[in-house]
Amino acid sequence: MRRSPALKQIVSILCLVLVSGQGATFAAPAKPVAHRKFHMRAVPTLNPEKDDVADNDDPVVRQVAIDALGHESGSVLAVDPMTGRILAIVNQKMAFSAGFEPCSTIKPFIAIGGLEEGVITRDSMIQVARRRYLDLTEAMAHSNNKFFEAVGSQLGFDRVVKYDRLLGLGQRVGYNIPEEQPGLVPSRPPMFGGVARMSSFGSGIRITPFQLASLASMVATGGSQYYLQYPRSDEERQNFQPRIRQQLDIAPLLPDLREGMLAAVMYGTAKRSYDPDGEQELGKTGTCNDEGLGGRLGWFVSYADQAHPRIVIVVLLHGASRIISGPHASEIAGRIYRGLYQRNYFAAVDSPGTGPQYAGPSRASATASFLQP
Repeated sequence: MRRSPALKQIVSILCLVLVSGQGATFAAPAKPVAHRKFHMRAVPTLNPEKDDVADNDDPVVRQVAIDALGHESGSVLAVDPMTGRILAIVNQKMAFSAGFEPCSTIKPFIAIGGLEEGVITRDSMIQVARRRYLDLTEAMAHSNNKFFEAVGSQLGFDRVVKYDRLLGLGQRVGYNIPEEQPGLVPSRPPMFGGVARMSSFGSGIRITPFQLASLASMVATGGSQYYLQYPRSDEERQNFQPRIRQQLDIAPLLPDLREGMLAAVMYGTAKRSYDPDGEQELGKTGTCNDEGLGGRLGWFVSYADQAHPRIVIVVLLHGASRIISGPHASEIAGRIYRGLYQRNYFAAVDSPGTGPQYAGPSRASATASFLQP
């Protein structure tokens, strides 16, 4: 029997289909696939100010801080360094917590101790890598861990703790603020890294935004540490008086420290906060994993400006996102400074005797020499 060309072609196609495993396509039709219903899971929107009591805050400073922080998992504290008056607290629950690891914001404490004890000078060059040496300004600008580990190791645990406590750690720095927590200074060096890691990351220490604001205020005023106060009634606001907690003789050390904090903003780890058209600020970043609570931390503490300090800003971020870092915290602070500048916050210069001008130790209710325990 002679097969036609058409029949040969059909048989060839069937063979190819069967060999390739596609013969099943000629079986009973497949059951229709049921359409699945996909539900979009709503991502909760963070509202840092949700449970805050806003009546006690400066409305301008608070709103600018809220706008800058947005929906970040963080807190902002703003303080007048010349009086100790708290201007705004955004995310008060976080700010009033038991404290967090300070990360690299511990480095100014170590620098002050190192300068006072003669471990370093502004010109000291410390080896931080095989062929790299840094002085204090560059180490502060780039938050170099090796530099401050070397300084802390030379100071030793007892002297590191002495300066930490002297500058306000492990104790309350506020006046009549019952929610404030004292934080923690360890009684022995951390198991991991010892005093070196304690001096670069603040391991074993728990610090609060209030203690960082107090430190920055001391740097801004030249050594006057005012009690932080948070007036909460009309009577307290009308009768507000600055209160000196202690007067520290650190003025000769501060130019070296300020230079490093300025360099951090100009070209270092805090450069995201820099605004060439706005107020000149000085600051220090901090980034680490919190060894106690878990998650990442991002700190930035700063003040503006040098000639007439008007405000100290502490930004604290905490969470699991990789974006959480000291540089990102500085970016948020930069938004706050720009927002205040745009609202002419820094334009009003107080005349002598009418505003938050530094009056020195005459306001003091208590004084202390720098080396007093």
